[in-house]
Amino acid sequence: MTVYLNGDYLPLSEARVPVLDRGFIFGDGIYEVVPVYGRKPLRLAQHLARLQNSCDAIRLSNPHTAEQWTALIGDFIARQDFADQNLYLHLTRGVAKRDHAFPKDAAPTVFMMANPLVTPSAEQFEAGVSAITTTDNRWLRCDIKSIALLANVLLRQLAVEAGAAEAILFRDGHLTEGAASNIFVAKHGVILAPPRDHLLLPGITYDAVIELARAHDVPLEVRTISEAEVRSADELWLTSSTKEVLPITQLDGKAVGSGRAGPLARRMLALYQSLKQT
Repeated sequence: MTVYLNGDYLPLSEARVPVLDRGFIFGDGIYEVVPVYGRKPLRLAQHLARLQNSCDAIRLSNPHTAEQWTALIGDFIARQDFADQNLYLHLTRGVAKRDHAFPKDAAPTVFMMANPLVTPSAEQFEAGVSAITTTDNRWLRCDIKSIALLANVLLRQLAVEAGAAEAILFRDGHLTEGAASNIFVAKHGVILAPPRDHLLLPGITYDAVIELARAHDVPLEVRTISEAEVRSADELWLTSSTKEVLPITQLDGKAVGSGRAGPLARRMLALYQSLKQT
């Protein structure tokens, strides 16, 4: 695997970051995951805009313009041996003496790697996945795509230990998101989505689903969603850059709706697949 680190292309086994990198010491950094289909990154402009928003939120100077990122990412994608890629971009505040305060002269660390993109098969989509529910005990800036993901790791581990694919999170009795995904609810033919705010990550696939629903006259409500509405849903989905639109068909050991992918999930996946071709 060829990776990118601070201007160099090199084998993953040779990539090294100093132990005083603030990403290692403090988790002081941000990241993006971009799906690449046929060497074409999907909605790259939106990913780069979110990267910039994360930079602004943690007061980190972005080392590249959107145009420079686009060229750099295009060159990186071309160097990989596989056409469909899961591209990971990692940006930290850089190397400095350990001190909580921002260093004055550290240069950001930039790292990229790519793995083959594996999306759910048609059989996996139809069967769906299971999820558990738990309390959202993360910090209050979940809108920042921070590399400090310990809370998400622990929440996702709860799901793994329960034999589930995801943990659905509730804060004060309302849906926020999944440990590593956004969550949609479908009830009586209407798609429900929690509003974008500081309590959940503004997912690129989340945005795409909302745009597609509005463009194709699929009934949609973006509003606060209660735990009771989640538990009585006709359909639940998780969305992410790598899972696309994936039905949740078991919740806390109980079937969601028919226990199979529902009609709205099928329609939305078809619309999303068409988006990938544009």
